[in-house]
This record gives sequence, structure tokens and C-alpha cells, in this order.
Amino acid sequence: MDIKLEEITRFLMQQIESLELKAEVANKGVVTFVGDGIARVQLKKVMAGELLEFPGEVFGMALNLEENSVGAVILGPYEHIKEGDEVKRTFRIMEVPVGDALKGRVINPVGQPLDGKGPIQTDKFRPAESPAPGVVQRQPVNTPLQTGIKAIDAMLPIGRGQRELIIGDRQIGKTAIAVDTIINQKDQDVICIYVAIGQKASTVAGVIQKLEETGAMEYTTVVVANAGEPAPLLYLAPYAGCAIGEYFMYEQHRDVLIVYDDLSKHAVAYRELSLLLRRPPGREAYPGDIFYLHSRLLERAARLSEELGGGSLTALPIIETQAGDVAAYIPTNVISITDGQIYLEADLFYAGQRPAINVGLSVSRVGGAAQIKAMKQVAGHLRLDLAQYQELAAFAQFGTELDKATQERISRGERLMELLKQPQYQPMPVEEQIAVIYAGVNNYLDDLPVEKVRLFEQEYLQFLRSNYAFLLNDIREKKTLDEEMEKHLQKSLAEFKENFVVSVDEAAC
Repeated sequence: MDIKLEEITRFLMQQIESLELKAEVANKGVVTFVGDGIARVQLKKVMAGELLEFPGEVFGMALNLEENSVGAVILGPYEHIKEGDEVKRTFRIMEVPVGDALKGRVINPVGQPLDGKGPIQTDKFRPAESPAPGVVQRQPVNTPLQTGIKAIDAMLPIGRGQRELIIGDRQIGKTAIAVDTIINQKDQDVICIYVAIGQKASTVAGVIQKLEETGAMEYTTVVVANAGEPAPLLYLAPYAGCAIGEYFMYEQHRDVLIVYDDLSKHAVAYRELSLLLRRPPGREAYPGDIFYLHSRLLERAARLSEELGGGSLTALPIIETQAGDVAAYIPTNVISITDGQIYLEADLFYAGQRPAINVGLSVSRVGGAAQIKAMKQVAGHLRLDLAQYQELAAFAQFGTELDKATQERISRGERLMELLKQPQYQPMPVEEQIAVIYAGVNNYLDDLPVEKVRLFEQEYLQFLRSNYAFLLNDIREKKTLDEEMEKHLQKSLAEFKENFVVSVDEAAC
């Protein structure tokens, strides 16, 4: 078959005419090294924290900006990425989805859902890193954030906009305090964010289940970077959680509570990234900017001024210590950044004191400004009394003969410590806390056996709910104890104690 030259020419001309040229303008580079979640890319004019697009729709974040190359962390699977692959700039700083659609959801640090409830329907985004509000943009912390835990609300009050560190050894109830606080925000108009960093997936699943059982997931977002995730996701998780909280604070002027569980693992993940990026190691092989890692995160917690809408972001970072060593590098860093710490002690925990709060080493630097007046009136001397009791109890262990006043102080301290015990996942309303602490500090428990104190508390609260409900309502609404209310409290205690003492005596017989 002969093909004529004219036909070939005509065919070529048709192909040339139908050809559409599309110009693609992109700033591209190539991967020169990849491994352990890190990629080194030959690329210029990149912004710090910019998203880079790798093959397979995987994104990375630029961390090291060098003269001719960029060190990036890969936010996803990296096994398919190899040397010589093409990398594109996106011209976007790392950002996460935000908005009401995230309430009740479980997501990873880049905003992808992990709960099987379908995609997150939102068109709003915020940068993972953003500047903290300045002094002029803030107002003093003066509104309480009730945790529902007697020992904290009475002696270490937390205010909305505060940063209160929860510190202690592993497995002694740090997460339990944070979860109880989230559960207690029901009907308090507070949005909660729980950031799990480097935790076992089974542990996080248990927390989520408990939040769902108590109805707390309705106002909570959980950001999860499990222990099996690459270090870049662990590094990003707290910043992503903070950005989600900032949206509610800045845009909706709401009060937000965020828990970082825990920043020790966050620091370890950042150390891993820094060493892989060849940054020079310092003390304990942490990089030189390890303090800045946590300070720029926790400084974003604030109570905004009325001009900016008056929202707040309260941070509860958690730090795990080794054998109670609070003077280690990361613990001292975070202690110096926060506005106080709740120190949990292993000895108290194993002695049956739950929550195991060491009153002497714990402090809230906001103090009484974040307490309702009624609690201040009742719990004014409680912290000092308990600190003195712990000193005297340690002294009494030597078997020294003690005078009557010291014995009475130790006896009262034992009953107050028993009164401050509280079961997990059972936060207590503030008006009920005030009633039972009033009984403790005003000597109503002194003649009871220590083992009967918690029974007294349970039955007294039931008695109040059924016979003196108006008193609990008054305390909740007026937030102060006037003379008349105090008389009602004393009357209720006298009435109840008469029957309770009789029942205790009968049981003893």
C-alpha cells in the first residue's frame, strides 16, 4: 500500500492544529536523600514551614532552609519516595482544617478523620503555627475553669486562659485529671480539645470511649498521633490542636480547653527530627531551640481582651517525669513556661490517695483570682493546713511523743486527706464541693473514724440534694456564702450528723 506524501503532510498538519499547549509554572526540585521520615530536596526560594508536594499526593513541611537545599519532614508514608523524585512548592504554609465540623471528631494532625464517620465538611483553615497574642490583646485571668476535682478547685484553682502543667511519673493519674476536667465542662459552654501525642492506640481508644459514654465527645475534638506514627506527625500534633482551638477563641469568642498529652513525647519526637536533619545536639541531645518548641506553643493560651471578643484558650500540658525528677531538662523548661503545676506523687498514689496531688509542690500562680468567692471563703486555709499536716505526719513516723495540739492537727489532716479522695470519672459540681469542704474545715469530721469519712460525704450529699436542694442552688447562683446560707449549712450538718453518728455507733456495736 502506497502512502502519498500529501496525505502524510495533511495528517501532520491536523495533529499540529489540534495540539493544545498548556503552560505550567511550577517551582520544582528533586529529592537528594530520603529516609526515616526526612527528605533533603534541591529547591530554592522556599518559605519556613511551607508545604511541599511529593509523589503520590504526599506532603512534607520545610524545616531546614539551607543555601542550596531544603530539609523537609514527610507528613505521611514515605516508602515509595526515592532519590531523584520530583518535588513541587505549594506556596502554602502548613495549615489544618478548623470549624464546628470538627466537634465530636477524631482526626490526625493533618486533619484527616480517623473515626470512620466520613470526611470533615469544612472550608475553613488556620495555619498550624501562628503568633501568640501580645500583652495589650489579653486581659487578666479571673474566670474559673472548674475541673470538678475537689483538691484542684479548692487549693489549685485554674482560670480560663491559664496554662497549668500536670506533672508526675507514668501511670499515676495525669491523664485521669485531664479527662475528668473535660467531662466536667458539660453544660459549661467550653469547647475541649484532647491532643494525644505518642500514646498507645489502645490507651487513646479507652479515653475516647469514656468521653463518648459521658457525653463529652459532643463538645470535644481529639487529635491523635499514636506511638506508631512517624515523628513528623507527633511534632505537628499539638500545633494542629492549638490552631483548632484558636479558631473558636478568635472567630467565635468561645472558651476553649486544650490538653497536650504529653509534651515529653513531643520533645523526644522533635529531638529525633532535629538529629535526622543534622541540627547540632545540645544537652541530652536535644536541639538548642527545644525551649522555644514549647514556649511558642503554650504562649498561644490566653484570655483575650473585650475588644477582641473576650474568648479564652486554657492549656493543660502534661509532662512525664522519671522517678519524680522534676529538675530534669524538659520538666524545668515547661515549669518555667506555665502558670503553675499540679505535681502528682507516686508515694501518695500507691498509698491510696487518688488523685495523688502533692499539695506542697503544687501551685497555681493565678490563685484566688480564678476562684468563686464561696470557695475562697471555705477553702482559704485548706492548702496551708494540709501542707503542715504532711510535714507533721512525716515527723510523727519516727514515733516521737506529740503534744495534744499536734495530735489534733494530724488527726484533722488525715480526715481532710480522706475527704479529698475522689473516684475517677466522677467530677463533682462546685456547690457540692463547697458543702463537703465546709464540713471538713469546720471540725464536723473530727470525731468520725477516718474510714467513715467518704461514707459521710456520700450520704451527706444525698441528704443535701433531697432536703436542702435550695441551698445548693443558692451557692451555685450567688457564688458566695452569706450569713443566712452559712446558718443553713450548719443546720443541715447538725441534722445529718445526728442520724449519721447514731448509725455509725450502731454499726460499731
